[in-house]
Amino acid sequence: MITPLFITNIPPVGWLLIAVVILVLFGRGKISSLMGEVGKGITSFRKGVKEGTQELEQADADAAKDVTPAEAEKEKS
Repeated sequence: MITPLFITNIPPVGWLLIAVVILVLFGRGKISSLMGEVGKGITSFRKGVKEGTQELEQADADAAKDVTPAEAEKEKS
């Protein structure tokens, strides 16, 4: 990923000034609720990934269980 050049040239004091301006514009309550929504989104994403992984593992386990020949095939032998 390519980082725009202007972002890498901002000193720490500049980042602090940007944070203060954002805080003044949006207010503490709005930023707090926004971060809460971001946190819920991340939690939901992680839960979805975990459930998807479990479904894939379960499908693999189910496929691995049925490796013996069926009863009809055993009788033919």
